[in-house]
Amino acid sequence: MSFSLLGHGRVSKGSPSGPAFTLIELLVVIAIIAILAAMLLPALGKAKTKTQGISCMNNGKQLTLAWRMYSEDFNDVLLAAESNMPRPVWFDGWIDFNPGPVNWDINHDMTKSPLWPYTGKSKDIYKCPADRAMVKDNTGQSVPRVRSISMSQTFGNGSWLPDALYRTYNKLSTIAAPSKTWVFVDEHPDSLNDAAFAVQCQGADKQSTAMIIDFPASYHNGACGFAFGDGHSEIHKWRGSTIQAPAKYANNSLALAVPAKDSWVDVNWMADNSSIKK
Repeated sequence: MSFSLLGHGRVSKGSPSGPAFTLIELLVVIAIIAILAAMLLPALGKAKTKTQGISCMNNGKQLTLAWRMYSEDFNDVLLAAESNMPRPVWFDGWIDFNPGPVNWDINHDMTKSPLWPYTGKSKDIYKCPADRAMVKDNTGQSVPRVRSISMSQTFGNGSWLPDALYRTYNKLSTIAAPSKTWVFVDEHPDSLNDAAFAVQCQGADKQSTAMIIDFPASYHNGACGFAFGDGHSEIHKWRGSTIQAPAKYANNSLALAVPAKDSWVDVNWMADNSSIKK
């Protein structure tokens, strides 16, 4: 004859030996597990974002070092941000959300870039790991876009600075303050088109006149990756909300040159780290 104790001290004849849980006790345990999971998941999400940010900084650093090495091999000449320049462009092609190979085939533009041999022929460093932009390829499959990083227009025609008032650079030795002059940036997926990123300098120091020309990304908990002319890279935290436009992953979802509003301090930071007056 065998007996066992149940939840409230009852004795059950013929039951297996050992204590058993009541339904209420089981529900309490499940509730505790759910609460712990709810507390843990945000921390795990932030940790993942931080890891992606570190990888993003590494990508920007590698691209900038490759960009500098190219210049050292070609008599100080810098690769241009745009294709309408009298020197080679760092990356050609117009990125959007259409199914054309320019968006998904690295052989369309990336492998033809003068920078390609200097990057160790690594396709991943041209794209932030947090960028989720997808397009259809020639088989109808959803695949990642090839690029999320753009180059400062300070190394192109500088038309939005504007170049009549601010310096643009075509040689490495002419960069006035390399540690305060960013070269590469993670661009917002809906703002991305050509490989140049436009910034306003004139008027960026006032809320009433500051404009966001191209939108930077804000993948990393409201922050964005920048790589500078001296070879260092960093993740910069945005302060305003206007500049942190939610990604819709659609063509023409962001307008060019919009009032910065509460993000004028962010525009002013980009301006201060883009160029200096002539």
